[in-house]
This record gives sequence, structure tokens and C-alpha cells, in this order.
Amino acid sequence: MSNIKLIIEERPANIGNFMVGRLLPFREKRTVGPFAFIDHMGPVLLKDYENFDVAPHPHIGLSTLTFLFEGEIMHKDSLGTEVVIKPGQVNWMTAGRGIAHSERTPEYLRHTEKAMHGLQIWVALPKDLEQMEPEFCHVEEQDIPSWEQNNIQFKLIAGEAFGKKSPVPVYSPLYFLELKSTAKQKINIGDYLFGESALYILEGAIESDGHLFEPRQILIANDAKLCEFTMHENTTIYIFGGEAFPEERFIYWNFVASDKELIEKAKTRWLAQEFAPVPGETDFVPLPDQSKYIKH
Repeated sequence: MSNIKLIIEERPANIGNFMVGRLLPFREKRTVGPFAFIDHMGPVLLKDYENFDVAPHPHIGLSTLTFLFEGEIMHKDSLGTEVVIKPGQVNWMTAGRGIAHSERTPEYLRHTEKAMHGLQIWVALPKDLEQMEPEFCHVEEQDIPSWEQNNIQFKLIAGEAFGKKSPVPVYSPLYFLELKSTAKQKINIGDYLFGESALYILEGAIESDGHLFEPRQILIANDAKLCEFTMHENTTIYIFGGEAFPEERFIYWNFVASDKELIEKAKTRWLAQEFAPVPGETDFVPLPDQSKYIKH
């Protein structure tokens, strides 16, 4: 029991070489490099009368990364983008000074049974780009760098690592990797990583320092590089991280910023419905409880 914190119902404990949590952010760790939020959606089976519907809502100061394992989502935004994301593809939306978007089950699936399973991730923007013009990029599965190394299947979903570069247009040094194993084996890739790093277990299990870690746990390396660990057979993990920013980040609802004033202005703009609208959408999502910010 040395330099790992285990977060279960926000009760920390030191275990081995990692800090472990259920979600990002959590109380003991708000960001990993520029990564500010991770949501594991599903897996869930939706009946023919159930659909995934996220009404138009705003973002500032971040890029969102959507990566699906199952299901399809129609993305619409205030830039006029209208695209369906399918498993293995990447949607990368950069909010900058402000964007609104909706996420819904596509019309052609709304009256059928369907699955939904994936990751949605927020990546904070550098301070000098927080007010950039919003952008959107969709990347096909076949354009994501994939390779096999020491019997591990790799995908570089975003950023740079292992001498490779993803076509996803990131704005600071980072990496988001998928690793799949079919047999139990030791892994040591710390020399290929940089900055802060963390590991999310999707399926299977890993071992480190005699401890077993299972799905839906995030392991955060306290020494900024992942140490040696063992992947069990039929295990899928995601490794993410990069260079941390020198300034703290504040999070309120869907807004991320290095300055609370930017968040206050975004709240005022959203309440006044001054964000550009999402074509074809009429729903309005009100601001949530404004009692506090989240910061690291």
C-alpha cells in the first residue's frame, strides 16, 4: 500500500502504484493532462419506443470526443453539421468561444431495438485558444492509426504516441489510445508516453503490484507515466493523457474555462439564447444549479 489512491464512493485509499477512480473528474483528481471529463455511456439496450435524445446544449473552452462501441448517434450543431457517428469513428467538436449541439438516435433507428455504448470525453483547450472559432471534425474508422505490437492491438484515436499521429485535430500535446489483448501478458509502455497519464478499463482486467483492477475503473499514474502492469486475456483498455496546463480549469455544467468570468458570460449568453441555434432543433435546456464550480 504505497502511492495509489482508490476512489470508491469518494473514499480514498492508497493501493500500489495507481490512483483509482470511477469517473473523471472525481474529488481527488479533476484533470489528467488536458482531459477534464470522461463519461462511459451504457451499455444499454433500447426498446423500439426508447431513444437516445440529448437536446441542444452549449459548450465553451473545450473539445468533445465521442467514440462508440455500439449504436449510432446523429450529431447536429450550430455550425450546421449533421453527421451520424458509428462504432469505431471519431466525432471531435471544438467549442472554443461557444457552440451548441444535439445528440439523438437517427430517424431510421427510432422505431427499432438498438444498443448504445461508448465514451464521451472532454479535452480542455489551451488558454490562448479558449476563445477560438468553433470547429467540427469527423474521422472514419479506417483513418485511425492501428497496429500490433508484442501481441497487443493498438489504436491511436487522438494525439501522438509511438511515433504515430492521429488525424483528429487536437490543440495541445496529448494521446488517447486503445489497447486490446487476447492473452495474458505484461505491458510496459511508459517510455512512449508523456505528461500525465491514466488508464481506463473497458473490459477484462489488469494487475499491478499484486492488485486486480476491473472494468469501469480509472487508474491514474502518480509518477506521470504508467508503470508496468499485466493485461488479462480478452482485455480492452484506454490510455489517455498529455501535458497539463499551467492554469487551473473551472467546470460549470458544459462550460470549461481558465477564468470564471468566461463561464459567467457563457451562462448569460445561453439564458439570453444568444448562442447560434442548431438548425432543425427547437428544444431549450435551462441552466442547472449554479451553486458551485468544479475545479482541480
